[in-house]
Amino acid sequence: MKGILGKKIGMTQIFNERGEVIPVTVIEAGPCFVAQVKSIERDGYSAIQLGFEEVKPKRLNKPQLQHLRKSDLPPLRYLREIRMDEEDASRFKEGQKVTVDLFEAGEYVDVTGTSKGRGFAGVVKRHGFRGGPTTHGQSDRLRAPGSIGACKTPGRIMKGKRMPGHMGNERVTVQGLEIMMVDPERNLLVVRGAVPGAQNGLLLIRQARKTRLLKKARK
Repeated sequence: MKGILGKKIGMTQIFNERGEVIPVTVIEAGPCFVAQVKSIERDGYSAIQLGFEEVKPKRLNKPQLQHLRKSDLPPLRYLREIRMDEEDASRFKEGQKVTVDLFEAGEYVDVTGTSKGRGFAGVVKRHGFRGGPTTHGQSDRLRAPGSIGACKTPGRIMKGKRMPGHMGNERVTVQGLEIMMVDPERNLLVVRGAVPGAQNGLLLIRQARKTRLLKKARK
């Protein structure tokens, strides 16, 4: 399981050999540093902790700074873990630098980020409801959810009912994005399609988990 942290730069488009337009997202991936290597014997599971984006020391508290100093690392804004087998995790050393050349063009990745926050939204915007009729005397039911439950049975609103509420600002993963280009000199990763979140948002890029995509990439 390969992975790296990055920052969303924005979207653009490229052309393939046949002249077709391909929408792509440009990601500033890395460089990251291994802040900690976790093992089953000591921590109960195996993983590596990656740090990304160097900042001034005053941006971090003392426990965070001390944690990074153990690995002789500068102050890093983001720390995230990537689970992997103990054999794979043992290949990494604390303080090791991880760059975007970990990936190659043609591979498939899963990209995780935080979606844009939309605030409090109604059912039409949040869930795509059609709304009420525009005639037959209605005056204020156009974007209303309508009936939300029965009377006697079950006598309550069922759990998970789609209703108005907070929209966005959630952890979202887009699976199976193809890597179109890798630029190690500028730490850029170009993937096909869109990724979650706003510009400059933190992203976690990992090797695609679905077997069919891995098989497709190896062909």
